[in-house]
Amino acid sequence: MTLRIFLADLLKQASLAIVIGTPVLLAVLWLMARMGELWWLYVWLFWCAFNLLFLFVYPTWIAPLFNKFAPLDDAQLRARVEALLARCGFASSGLFVMDGSKRSSHGNAYFTGFGKSKRIVFFDTLLGRLQAVEVEAVLAHELGHFKHRHVHKRIGMLFVMSLGFLAILGQLIDARWFFNGLGLTSQNTALGLLLFFLAAPVFAFLLTPLLSLLSRRDEFQADRYAAAHASASDLVAALVKMYEDNAATLTPDPLHSLFYDSHPPAALRIARLQDA
Repeated sequence: MTLRIFLADLLKQASLAIVIGTPVLLAVLWLMARMGELWWLYVWLFWCAFNLLFLFVYPTWIAPLFNKFAPLDDAQLRARVEALLARCGFASSGLFVMDGSKRSSHGNAYFTGFGKSKRIVFFDTLLGRLQAVEVEAVLAHELGHFKHRHVHKRIGMLFVMSLGFLAILGQLIDARWFFNGLGLTSQNTALGLLLFFLAAPVFAFLLTPLLSLLSRRDEFQADRYAAAHASASDLVAALVKMYEDNAATLTPDPLHSLFYDSHPPAALRIARLQDA
C-alpha cells in the first residue's frame, strides 16, 4: 500500500463515520430519551433496520469508494464459473474483479448482496495466483457458505446478541453503581452509552471461543460442499497457495487456535479435504 492510498483510506473512513455515524448516533440518543423504559427495544429495532439497509447499500455505494470493480473478462473462467453456479442453483447479478492488489497480496473471493442484487467478486490477486480449476474450487467453498445460510445465521446471531446487550444497558443506564464503579459521579444517557460500549468488550471477550467454534464449523461445512461440487484436490492446492500468500501460520498453538481462530488449522482442514 502506498502512503497516498493509506491517507486516502483514512480520509474516506473518517468521512463515512461522520456522514453515516453522526445521524445514527443522534437517532439512538433520541430514542433513548423519548421511548421510555423500553427504549432499548426501539434502539434494537432501529439498529437491525440500519444494518440490513447497509448490507444492501454497501456493494453499490460504499465498496466502490475504496476499490474498482470490473466485469470478469476471462471467457474460459467465466464459462467455468457459470457452469458451477448452474450446478449449485445460484443466481448472480454479475461476476466482478476487484483491484485488491493495490493494498495487499491477500487473495480471496466472496459474494455480496441479497436477492437479485447478489454479485460475486474475485480479488485480482486470486486470479493472478490460481489456476481456473482452483478458482472454481474456492468459489464452490464460498457458495457452500451461501447454501448453508451461514451469512444469514451470523446476522441473526449478531441481532440476538445486540438485543441482549441493549437489554442489559437498559437496566444499567439508571444504576448509579454502574457509573460510580467506572469512576464517575455524574450520569446521563450519552455518558452511559459511551461507558457501556467501552466496558462491554471485556465481557463479550468470554464469547470468543464459542464464536470461533461456530465459525470453524461453518468452514468445514463449506469445504464439504466444495468437495461435492468441485474438486477437493484443487481446493487443497488453492488453499496451500493462499496460506503462503497470506502468510498464515500453518502450525498454530492448539489452545490459542481453539480459543481465537475463525478458520480451522491448515493441516486439519487439508486432511479432511483429502479424505473427501
